[in-house]
Amino acid sequence: MSDLPSSLRGAAALAAVSVALTTPVFAQAPAADEATALEEVSVTANRVEGPQAAIGSAVSSISGEELEKRQIRVVSDVLREMPGVAVNRTGPVGALTQIRIRGSEGNQTLVLIDGIEMNDPGMSGEFDFANLLALEVDRVDVLRGPQSALYGSDAAGGVVNIVTRKGDGKPSFRGQVEGGSFGTLNGSAAVSGGDEAYDYLFATQMFHADGISIAKSRDAWNAGFRDRDGYESGTALAKVSVRPSDMFEVTGVARYTGFRADRDGFGSPLADPSYSASVESGDRERGQQFFGRVQGKATLLEGAWDHVLGLSYTNQDRRNYDVDDVRTSSTLGEMAKIDYQTNYRFSTEGGLPATHVLTFGADSQRDHIVSRSIYQEPPFGTSGPVRKSIVNSGLVAQHQIGLFDSLFVTGSLRHDFNERFKDETTYRLASAYTFARTGTKLRASFGTGVKNPTLLELYGFYGDFRGNSDLTPEKTRGWDVGFDQPLWGDQIVADATYFQQRVSDLISSAYDAASGRSTPVNLPGTSRIKGVELGLTVRPVEGLSIRAAYTYSDGDDPNGDQLVRRPRHIGSLNANYVFLDGKANVNAGLVYNGRQKDYRFLNAAPWRETIGLKAYTLVNVAGSYKIHANTEVYGRIENLFDKKYEEVFTYNTPGRAAYGGLKVSF
Repeated sequence: MSDLPSSLRGAAALAAVSVALTTPVFAQAPAADEATALEEVSVTANRVEGPQAAIGSAVSSISGEELEKRQIRVVSDVLREMPGVAVNRTGPVGALTQIRIRGSEGNQTLVLIDGIEMNDPGMSGEFDFANLLALEVDRVDVLRGPQSALYGSDAAGGVVNIVTRKGDGKPSFRGQVEGGSFGTLNGSAAVSGGDEAYDYLFATQMFHADGISIAKSRDAWNAGFRDRDGYESGTALAKVSVRPSDMFEVTGVARYTGFRADRDGFGSPLADPSYSASVESGDRERGQQFFGRVQGKATLLEGAWDHVLGLSYTNQDRRNYDVDDVRTSSTLGEMAKIDYQTNYRFSTEGGLPATHVLTFGADSQRDHIVSRSIYQEPPFGTSGPVRKSIVNSGLVAQHQIGLFDSLFVTGSLRHDFNERFKDETTYRLASAYTFARTGTKLRASFGTGVKNPTLLELYGFYGDFRGNSDLTPEKTRGWDVGFDQPLWGDQIVADATYFQQRVSDLISSAYDAASGRSTPVNLPGTSRIKGVELGLTVRPVEGLSIRAAYTYSDGDDPNGDQLVRRPRHIGSLNANYVFLDGKANVNAGLVYNGRQKDYRFLNAAPWRETIGLKAYTLVNVAGSYKIHANTEVYGRIENLFDKKYEEVFTYNTPGRAAYGGLKVSF
C-alpha cells in the first residue's frame, strides 16, 4: 500500500481499520419466505432504490432463506440455477471457479459484495469464486447484459451483487457444524443485533476437506505427490452501522479469508505427450484476501435528496509452492477506490404528472499488481517481478422518469478517463410498462460496454505468457426484450427474455512460434451471442414452491467457432416443501449443463484445438427438522446418482457425497 497515491492511500487505510458496512448503493432486503416474493425494492439494476416495476433490465434474485433450505455452501452453486449464467470449476470446492453471463468472459462480470468490488487485478480483472462460501448471505442478484454505463469497465457483460445479512433486534447467536464425504468438516458462528441507532453482525466460518484428485490422469510429475487434493479456508466478516440521527449514517464492512489448497500441475501426461492436461504434481497454493469499505450517507429534504461517499480497498495475495515447499510464483492484486453518488427524487405536475429520480456519481479507482516467479529471476531469467498499476476515473449521470405508476424509462450515461487508453463513453436505456389489470410487465433495455485490457494482459506474468502493450479495449453492445407475468395471486410467476449481444476487439490468447510463448491479441471481427432466458416459479399449495430456469445461448467468436465453456443449453429445477407447522423441510434440485466446447492445448502447431465436453445432469436432495425451537438437524446428498462429468477438460469432479449437521440459535 505504500506505493499508492496519497489520495487513495487514505481510503485504503480507513477501509483497513473499519469493521463493517452495508452500502446504500446496495440496500438490504429482508429474506422472503416460500409464500412471498422478494421485497418490492431493487437497487442493483439502477443503482438507486426503487420498485421492481421500474426495472427494465433482466435481473434475477434469490433470497438467503432459499439458500439455507437448499443447503447451499458455495455461492457459485446457486448461480448455476440462475438464468443466463454458466459456471465452470476446475475440480472440487476450493478450485478455480469462473462465472460467465450471457457468454461474456469471466473478467467482464463485475462481482460486488456489500458494495465492494471483488474483481482481482492479479487474476486478470476476474473474481475467482473458489473461496466464497455462503456465509450469512441474505440476497443474490444477477443483472444481465452490458452495464458499463452504471458500473464501469468490469461490468461489460453483467453484474453479480451479493448482500450479506444485517443485524437486527436483540443480541442473538446462530451457529452450525457439519461433516461428511471427502473428509469434510464445516462450521460457522455469528452474533448480531441492532436497533434504530445502530446494528452489527460478526461472523466466522471454517471449512476443511480432504478432497479428491483434481487431475483425471493418473500420471505424476513428482514422487511423493498426494493423490487427494485437500482444501481448507477460514473467513471472518464484520458489519457495523451507526446512525447518530435520522439524517446521517456511518457504516462499514470488513471481510478476510485465508486459504490453503492442494493443486495439480498442467503439462504433458506421460501416456500421451502430444498435448497438455492437468497432471498430478503435489503443488500447493496459499493465499489471503481482504475486502473493506467505509462510507457515510446523508439524507436531506425528508428523504428526497441523499449523498453517499465511500472508500474501498481490496488486497488479494496468492502464492504457489511445489512438492518440496519451494515458492515458485506469487501474485498480489490491490484495488483502492473512492466514490460519490447523489440521488434526488421529485415530482412534476401539469398535463402529464411524473415522478423523477436524478442520479449523479463520480469515482476514481487504482489497480495495482505485483507478479513474481522463479522463471523471472536467476538462474531461469533476469526480467524480475512485474510491478504495474493503472488509474481509471469516471462520471455517471442517470435520469429515471415514471408515468402513471406504470411506465418507467431510465437513461444512464458514463464517461471514463483512463490514464492509458482513450476516454470512453457508455450508455444504457431501459424501459418497463406494467398493465394494472393483468400485472403483465413488459421490459426492454439496450446498453453498451467497454472492458479495458487488464494489467496482466498488458504486461504479462510468470511462465510462458507474454504481455501485449498494444492491446485495445473490448467493446460490447447488447439489447433484450422480455416480460414478467404473475398469475392467480402470484401463485405462478413466469418470465421470458430474448437477448442479443456483440463483442468487438475480443481479447484472446495466441501462440507466438518465434518466442515459444503465448500472448493476448485483439481478434478482428465481431463475436455474436444470442439466446433466450426462461424462468418459472409455482406455489400450488401452502408450503410447496417449485422454481425452474432455462437458458438457450448461441455464441460464436469472430471466426464463427462456438465460444468455449458456454453450453448452448442450461437448465435447473428446484422443489421445496415445508410441513409439520414449519418444523420440517425437504428440497430436491436438478441442474442440467448441456454439451460445451473447451480447449485442448497441443505441444505442436496449431498449439490448441477445441474438444467437446459431454452434457451432464446433477441431482441433489436435502432435508431438515427442528427438534427444538432453537435446534435443527439437517442432511443432504449431492450428485445423488454419482454422475461422472467434466466442467473443464481433464479436471476431475466430485462423485456422490453425503453431509449432515446441526444448527443452533438463541
